Amino acid sequence: MNWKNRLWGAALSAALMAMGIAGAEAQQQPKTLRIGMTAADVPTTSGMPNNGFEGMRFLGYTAFEALTAWDLSRADQVAGLRPGLAESWVQDPANPRVWRFTLRRGVTFHDGTPFNADAVLWNFDRFFKNDSPQFDATGSAITRGRIPVLESYRKVDDFTFETTTTRPVSYWPYLIVYVLMTSPNSFEQGGRDWARVAALPPAGTGPFRLSRFVPRQSAELTRNATYWDEARRPKLDRVILLPMPEANTRLAALRSGQVDWIEVPPPDALQSLRQAGFNIVTNSYPHVWPWVFAAGRANSPVADIRVRQGLNYCFDRGGMVQLLNGIAEPSVGFFKANDPNFGNPTHRYRLDPARGRALLAEAGYNAQRPLRLKIAISSSGSGQMLPLPMNEFMQQSLKENCGVEVTFEVVEWNTLLGAQRVAPDQPQWLGADATNTSLVSSDPSQMARWFLSANFSPRGSNSGHWRDEAFDTAFQELETATDPARIQALLKTAHERLVDSAPWLWIVHDLNPRAMSRRVTGFTSAQSWFQDLTTVDLR
Repeated sequence: MNWKNRLWGAALSAALMAMGIAGAEAQQQPKTLRIGMTAADVPTTSGMPNNGFEGMRFLGYTAFEALTAWDLSRADQVAGLRPGLAESWVQDPANPRVWRFTLRRGVTFHDGTPFNADAVLWNFDRFFKNDSPQFDATGSAITRGRIPVLESYRKVDDFTFETTTTRPVSYWPYLIVYVLMTSPNSFEQGGRDWARVAALPPAGTGPFRLSRFVPRQSAELTRNATYWDEARRPKLDRVILLPMPEANTRLAALRSGQVDWIEVPPPDALQSLRQAGFNIVTNSYPHVWPWVFAAGRANSPVADIRVRQGLNYCFDRGGMVQLLNGIAEPSVGFFKANDPNFGNPTHRYRLDPARGRALLAEAGYNAQRPLRLKIAISSSGSGQMLPLPMNEFMQQSLKENCGVEVTFEVVEWNTLLGAQRVAPDQPQWLGADATNTSLVSSDPSQMARWFLSANFSPRGSNSGHWRDEAFDTAFQELETATDPARIQALLKTAHERLVDSAPWLWIVHDLNPRAMSRRVTGFTSAQSWFQDLTTVDLR
C-alpha cells in the first residue's frame, strides 16, 4: 500500500471510529451498510445532489423522490418508469404539450409536513423561478440542464399538478423523474439558506432520511420506518456513504473490512477478490464512456466530420476491454451494436488505422502536420470508470495507430461537469477539443438531451453544440409520433446519424462493476445508473 493509501486508510479509520462504526463496534450495531463511492467528496445534501448520477444514486433517490420513479426491480432489462409521488399521469389529447399528474395522497415529508400540490409548486419554483425566495442556483443549474423543454407549470388542485412543455415530447415522464421534492418547511428551518439547509440536512419523502453529514468525509442515511410504500421500507437500519476517489483506496477499505461495498473495483483485483470470497456484481446497463467532441466550435479540429470519423477508426477498443479485465464492452455508437434500435449506419467502427489516417489526411492532417488534441478529463467521478489509465491507453493507441498527439487537462469531476452547462467556446471547456464525460443512454429523452440542436448548452446538455439536420428532423417527428413501429424506425434513423456523424468518440460501454462483502444480500443489479437500496440486507 502506498503512502496515499495509508493516509486515506488512516483518515477513513478515524472517520469510522468517530461515527462509532469501526472494528468490533461495527458488528454490535444493527444492519449498517458502508459504501465506498468513487466521488471525491460527499455529494451535496440539499435535495439536489451534485457529482452527477452517482450523487443521484446515493444522495438523491434514496432520500428524495420525484413525481415519476425508476423501476429498479429487475436485472434482465433496461429500467423503465413506475409511479412515484404521482399515482398516474396523462398527456392532454387536445394539447399534447400539457401533462397532468395525479399526486399520491397520504405522503408526508421526513419532518412530518404533508406532500401535496403546493409542495410540488414550491419545488418547481426552487429550480425554475429565479426570483422565488427559495431559488437554488446550484440545484437549478443541474435540473435545468436535464430538463430543457419545460415552459410552465401550475397547481390545478391540492392533488393535481400540470406541466406544459415548449413542444410536444412523448418522453416527458422520463424527464420529470429528475425534479426531486424537498420539504418547504426544511428550507424555513434552515433560515432560508440552502447551505444551512444542506447541513440540517433537509427532509424528503424517500425510504431513507439523511441523518448526518460531515463535509468531505461521510453522509449517513437512516431507515424511514414510516415510508409511504410499506413494501419498500428498507431492511437496513443505516447506510454510511464514504467518498473514495482512488480505486486502490476503495479496494483496501473493502479488504480490511472498513466498508462492505465499493463502486468500481480495480480491474486487476477482480480475480483475487473473488478468490477471497467477495462478490463481484456486473450487468449490462445504459452507460457509454466517450469523448464528447467540441463539434460546434469552429476553431477546433473536431468541427470537421472527417476528423471525428477518422479518430473512431484509430484506436483499439478490444485492447481497452482487455485493459479493463472484461468489465466493459466496445462502443461503436450511442446504443450497443446488438440493440434493435442501432440501425444500419454507413460506418462500422473498428481498429482500421489505414482508414483512419486516410480520413485525417482528407482533413489536412498527416505525419508532417499531425493532429493535436487537448482532452479535458477527471481523475475520478460518478460513472467515470478508471479515467486516468483509460485515457492514457487512448493517448497511446491514437498515437501508435494514426500519429495523433493527445494532451490532457486533468480536473476534479464537478469542474469537468461544468463543461456540460456552457457552450464549447466558454472557459469551463478549458480550451479542450473534447471532454471525457461518461453519460447515460437509457431512453429517447437522453438521446434528445445530448444531441438535439434545440438542446444546445446552456439551455440543455448538447454541450459540444453538434448539429445534424437529418438527426433533428427524425427526432422532431419521433417526439410526436404515436405508432410504435414508426417510433422505432425514427429512433434507428436518429441513431444512424449519431454513428455516421460521430459527435462523440465511441470508446466503451461500462458493465457497472461493484464488489461486495458476502454479508451483503438482496441486491438487484438493475440496468440503470440508479439502484434500489431498500431490498439490500446484511447477514
